[in-house]
Amino acid sequence: MCKILLVDDEPDVRAAIERRLRREGFEVDTVGSAAAAAEKMREADPFYDVIIADMVMEGEESGLEVLKGAFARDIFAEVIVLTAYGSVQSAVECMKRGAFDYLEKNIPGVEVLDLLVLKIQNAIEHRRSAVDFVRRIDVRRQLG
Repeated sequence: MCKILLVDDEPDVRAAIERRLRREGFEVDTVGSAAAAAEKMREADPFYDVIIADMVMEGEESGLEVLKGAFARDIFAEVIVLTAYGSVQSAVECMKRGAFDYLEKNIPGVEVLDLLVLKIQNAIEHRRSAVDFVRRIDVRRQLG
């Protein structure tokens, strides 16, 4: 089972996303701030397969704080940044800092939760591929 951390300061949004992800079979932890996310990430063992973080919570760059904390804990972290206040500038900044993807919460004509599930599945596959690659390299080094 895949383990997901959902970080969003809006309780209704958090609850809706959590319900959907649990229905899809994911194990989900939820928190409402970047500070609470940092604590959850410190305690996580094993680490989360995917972290979903709202871009703007207690600060304009709370999502970037979560992103930074995720990579400090696990270089294979897959972070999807959500935002209700999308801009090209913030999307580019997130991607430059290593976010797996960036998703606006309100896209006309698109079922965002369906799209989020697809992005999570892609992130999980990406993480597995990266971890497997490093393991293969490690085995080759050990074999000489």
